[in-house]
Amino acid sequence: MRETGGMKIFGSADELRAAAGTSLGTSEWLTIDQDRIDLFAKATDDYQWIHVDQARAADGPFGSTIAHGYLTLALLPRFAWETYRLEGAVAAVNYGSNRVRFVHPVRVGSRIRCTTHLDGVSDAGDALQVTTTQKVTVEVDARERLACIAEVISRVTFGTP
Repeated sequence: MRETGGMKIFGSADELRAAAGTSLGTSEWLTIDQDRIDLFAKATDDYQWIHVDQARAADGPFGSTIAHGYLTLALLPRFAWETYRLEGAVAAVNYGSNRVRFVHPVRVGSRIRCTTHLDGVSDAGDALQVTTTQKVTVEVDARERLACIAEVISRVTFGTP
């Protein structure tokens, strides 16, 4: 493994295995705006008012619209790729999640970022099963609070396809 500008770069399965149990880093901040929330609502047909009706949500339990929990979850790959790369991989696919919790709402205008920890790497046929814990924090009134935590499983294949 080598590191460039805070980005961890893995060139082989052995390098990835050797990093098990370590932090892979923290992504940059991303502001969640209403356009992103609305586009997610359109993509998923989830138009619940707490996400898309700004006037009604202003009087609602969160004081503004909030991001869909699954929008936060869907951003995990983006955040992960801001902290590490698998240069030697010919395939990397989502395999699932063991645990997902939406701990704190992400209000429109909030900034979020993610810290990724490489929990484990194991053999899965011709691929590696890679388990990470990703913790998304949201900045609320200049304080960070946990917004989402997920244990994510990926399957990664190194070498020639």
